[in-house]
Amino acid sequence: MSRSPRSSRRAVLGGLVGAAFWAASPVQAQDAAGIAVVDQERLFRNSRFGQELLSEIDQRGTALAAENRRIEEELTEEERALTDARATLDVQDFRARAEEFDQKVRQIRAEQDAKSAAVTRMQDQARQEFVRRITPILADLLAETGAAVLLDRRVVLATAPDADITDRAIARIDAEIEAQD
Repeated sequence: MSRSPRSSRRAVLGGLVGAAFWAASPVQAQDAAGIAVVDQERLFRNSRFGQELLSEIDQRGTALAAENRRIEEELTEEERALTDARATLDVQDFRARAEEFDQKVRQIRAEQDAKSAAVTRMQDQARQEFVRRITPILADLLAETGAAVLLDRRVVLATAPDADITDRAIARIDAEIEAQD
């Protein structure tokens, strides 16, 4: 069954008008759909509570990076000295020192990897704590907006402008968590 070009244009025009109406009536669309949207990353990065958590993580990460640079410089100098001493050492003595150096490097690498993993765990725990603390706040916002579902902005292809409650959520998180602490 084929459509005439005219009826196809009408169908497309009707779809566009419907989409335009939906976009022009965001509150009605939100109420009808019962969906609100937040950008979780913005909630975490832009709320004062999230910024406090991130600040501590960033400080630890920065300190670890500085420590890694210092260790790298020390090991580079030690390796250079070992290489320079090679000409004056017998083969057995050089091999023993080289093996000792390699063992030291492996040990340091394991220690630094463990510290890096601890910072990553700290970041994961901070995000979990953040979600735990903001969930009741977001639930209240959902009730106020009449939405039944809250989606992360990253999984939504398109939304009415008023369906995104990220800015309202950040303001509420800042106010309520500050009042709790």
